[in-house]
Amino acid sequence: MEILAFLIFLLVYIGLPLTIIFLLKWIYEIKNNSELQVEQNYKIIDLLERISKTKE
Repeated sequence: MEILAFLIFLLVYIGLPLTIIFLLKWIYEIKNNSELQVEQNYKIIDLLERISKTKE
């Protein structure tokens, strides 16, 4: 019975905070990648507009 209590203790006090930390890091990485992708899309649009203007 003591082993079960110890495992529950490990899960609650170590596993849960680690899970939250990894989840927050994952969300932060997704946010950064989204911002980078938006910036890249603006650059692509600008290049396409330049190309279309030079063809006219």
